[in-house]
Amino acid sequence: MKELIGYCGLNCETCEAYIATKNDDNELRKKVSKLWSELNGIEITPEMINCTGCRVDGVKTIFCDSICQIRQCALAKNVETCADCEEMEECEKLKMIFENNQEAQKNLENLKKHKKL
Repeated sequence: MKELIGYCGLNCETCEAYIATKNDDNELRKKVSKLWSELNGIEITPEMINCTGCRVDGVKTIFCDSICQIRQCALAKNVETCADCEEMEECEKLKMIFENNQEAQKNLENLKKHKKL
């Protein structure tokens, strides 16, 4: 579903926070909160792991809601996704995502291509 492609191109349907929310899986919430706490150097509790998707209405994790620099940038620029941003190709924030997840880059390139049609 196109709405579940995040601003950065990541697929929210494959995100463990989204899956934990959708399935009400408290064990997965514990796993994700531990990992995200370590990766971000802040405490993220299992109760914070609730997300319906980056670009859809509903609850967001604290990371997606207020820490994610890409989401904050896209909201400020009022773009549907980073595919709509003229700076996508040079964006340092996106490069970090693309280095770890080539699918995200392909998703944004596909969205950009379909906009031109």
